Amino acid sequence: MIDPTTWTPRPGPTRAPMDGRYVRLEPLQAAHAGTLFDAATAPGAEDRFRWLFESPPASPAGFDQWVFQAAASDDPLFFAVVDKDTGRAEGRQALMRIDRTHGVAEIGSIMWGPALQRTRKATEALFLFADHVFGLGYRRFEWKCNNLNAPSKRAALRFGFRPEGVFRQHMIVKGANRDTAWFAMTDRDWLRLRPAYEAWLSAGNFDSSGRQIARLRAGNPNAG
Repeated sequence: MIDPTTWTPRPGPTRAPMDGRYVRLEPLQAAHAGTLFDAATAPGAEDRFRWLFESPPASPAGFDQWVFQAAASDDPLFFAVVDKDTGRAEGRQALMRIDRTHGVAEIGSIMWGPALQRTRKATEALFLFADHVFGLGYRRFEWKCNNLNAPSKRAALRFGFRPEGVFRQHMIVKGANRDTAWFAMTDRDWLRLRPAYEAWLSAGNFDSSGRQIARLRAGNPNAG
């Protein structure tokens, strides 16, 4: 936990791989475009992109251009979520609204394909971001979503983010109003959350079919 009386601005997040047990987060690059396009356009794409700022990619060429532009960005700072079993990029996520002065960062632009959704791999992808941010000494890690996006709000609670209210008429996204629900965890929260994540992600918490034995006890006990 950070002592605010000795606070100094934090370094920026590292553009370097983050290695977990099940996934590896790699800074987004052109080499990810092929398998990431497959994940983005797999059945259910409209639902996955419903709440994102962009629409499902229409062609590999257009998606290559998106990857080229996203890979060059420092904020949002995009990472591919690579399945360590297959080596395929099965999703993407970004650290964004990075505020070094106050020690705040947000996870956003999340697109987890079918191979990641509702799996331990997605949970570990979130864990790796949170652990990196708090390891740099940040004080606050945020999750925001459209207030109509019930699955995202349930996920935030399961991951241990606390609800902090709704910003009404916050944005216009794809021609429609967006009221934004805010969630966050702090460095103090992470002292409690990190051991819960490590216990849940341990190999012994999953049976031979990959099903969890104990639920993640990070947030709302009814959300996992």
